Amino acid sequence: MRYLILLLVVSCWVSAPSVAQRAPADTLHAPAAALPGVYADPHLAAFGQTYYLYPTTDGTDGWLSTSFTCWSSKDLVNWKSEGVILDLPRDLTWATQRAWAPAIATRNGKYYYYYSAAQSIGVAVADKPTGPFKDPLGKPLVAKGQFQGQTIDPMVLVDDDGAAYLYFGQGMCHVVKLNPDMISFDPAAVVEFKPAGYNEGSFAFKRQGKYYLMWSEYDTRDPRYSVAYATADSPMGPFVKALGNPILKGKGVVKGAGHHSVMQIPGTDQWVIAYHRFKIPGGNGYNRETCLSPMRFDAQGNILPVDVFEPVQKTSIKTGKSRTVRP
Repeated sequence: MRYLILLLVVSCWVSAPSVAQRAPADTLHAPAAALPGVYADPHLAAFGQTYYLYPTTDGTDGWLSTSFTCWSSKDLVNWKSEGVILDLPRDLTWATQRAWAPAIATRNGKYYYYYSAAQSIGVAVADKPTGPFKDPLGKPLVAKGQFQGQTIDPMVLVDDDGAAYLYFGQGMCHVVKLNPDMISFDPAAVVEFKPAGYNEGSFAFKRQGKYYLMWSEYDTRDPRYSVAYATADSPMGPFVKALGNPILKGKGVVKGAGHHSVMQIPGTDQWVIAYHRFKIPGGNGYNRETCLSPMRFDAQGNILPVDVFEPVQKTSIKTGKSRTVRP
């Protein structure tokens, strides 16, 4: 009898899964999207005491959206629509559709809104983060076919010395220093390069003296869509791809997590990453939703993998204090 009991105990111990073999945490119930409806390519920013999101509008017409909206929040969780801030047929003379992947920057008391339209890159200017934005050029800032790759996905980094750098391109990454007016540059000064795995959605930021260039890999219609990064000592590179990529990717019910932006909560070393995923349920590369998650660094400044199931923290800019908001 003792032998039989011992045999049963040993058998159970051998057949029981190890910690590494146990089922992973629940990946079937993702946190709710930040915005209601289908929005993609979100640019997250903080101006004054308010957070802002500038996304692409998705929908049943595929990628033929014709306008851009802005959303505001005091806590990163509760978002209010500020309405349409740029309507292509109404506000432009050179494009009427394919309003994609916007970005915003501020300099000299003005707000500069960079965006893709008709597969070119435009710029608009306003006195407030919510617009109204006006086209100062009457033509694209970067025209379709002017450089290698597809002319989409602009992003502007304003450095500590006030200099501004424009990043853009699908299939090839481009970077150039903007002129002080923020709406022009020297085409001969554009640097072109393609990091391993680079596809689109470049985003640059600076932390503790180091420049980070991030981008999306694969295609936005691919469930493997993900985000990787490289670092450099200069905003124009050369950038060296980091180990441990990708730092953002889908898992479980979350598919196609990518085309992101990053924001540092003012006055802190807390960081938030905004990105899109396939709409849950039933979404795809044409029906995506905007999400927010915390982003962290290790002691060496490496970006740690983002948990797409971790809820963003409810945080006020004024206090810098936060508390976890459960999904």
